[in-house]
Amino acid sequence: MYWLRRGWAELRNEVFVLPSRTLVLAWVVALLALPLVYGDAYVMRIVTMTCIFAIFAASWDLLAGYTGQVNFGHALFFGAGAYTSALLSLKLGLSPWATIWAGAAVALFVGFVVGYLCLRLRGSYLSLATLAFPLIALGILFAFPDFSGGELGVSGLRRLTLTPTGNYYVAALSMLVIVFALWALADSRFGIVLHAIRDDEVAARASGINTPRYKLMVFAVAGAAAGFSGALFAHYLRVAGPSTLEVALSFQVVIWGIFGGVATIYGPVAAVFILYPLTEWLGSFRAFGELRLLIFAIIVLLVLLFMPRGLTPWVRDKIETQCPRCKQRNGTWRKICRLCGAAVSGEDLSYKPR
Repeated sequence: MYWLRRGWAELRNEVFVLPSRTLVLAWVVALLALPLVYGDAYVMRIVTMTCIFAIFAASWDLLAGYTGQVNFGHALFFGAGAYTSALLSLKLGLSPWATIWAGAAVALFVGFVVGYLCLRLRGSYLSLATLAFPLIALGILFAFPDFSGGELGVSGLRRLTLTPTGNYYVAALSMLVIVFALWALADSRFGIVLHAIRDDEVAARASGINTPRYKLMVFAVAGAAAGFSGALFAHYLRVAGPSTLEVALSFQVVIWGIFGGVATIYGPVAAVFILYPLTEWLGSFRAFGELRLLIFAIIVLLVLLFMPRGLTPWVRDKIETQCPRCKQRNGTWRKICRLCGAAVSGEDLSYKPR
């Protein structure tokens, strides 16, 4: 009973006080309950793929959104995790439950190497440099087709579980854990340092921050998360091919990040859960045909024009306001801040007791 009372107190005082947190809780509950209330195989497949790509999008946001190191070759980490896990499972007969962690570890190492090589580059120079790495990786794979499968890739992999429901929960729980971990990391002192590096790296270095070390750490962490999602992708589809390293995938994650809102972690995740099922749904109609790409482009352009900070920050600003004194968020219906008691709307911003 003690834990129930404590859990309810936490929900009431920390979650239900803000609409955004309440929406996230409802989304988590719906995600976990989906197979129990609607077990359609096609829908579960779409949501499973969405969860995998959500990890990939969140990892890009940690790197590009929080440090300003816009990576146009983020698919390199995704493909490194996919190929590593696939080759270890197929060639050595290792369990996929072990190889997905090996894929994440290799992607972490690749992220460290890429970060080290691109350490002195900034802005567009960094983005163009990272764009070259997936192309180099594809060239290496095509040079050894007997080992990598060449253009056909590696197929015949084992899935993590034998049932669609099991694979769904593996992807969903992995996504929830990794995304929350990335958000907690970005919301910590580490994330504050990353913001400082993004806003003014020279000032950050002048204040004593070892900016190269932090940038390397972010490359490695983002690479590990993206590699883990790539390994899940490979074992879910039972194939790891050149598509995991394509430039189109790298640009796709950039679109997700900008659409949802950079430097939020949850923004790109929300974007994936909106855009990926939308494109799959539009593809199911013959009348749309190739027009689905045009419709997708129009939706993205409208969001960028009218919501320049992204979809989720725009929605959050509509349902919540920020206290002018303590800078904490409050529901739009509140006139008095829930923490410091200051007026959060109107002209009178003087202190008012609760």
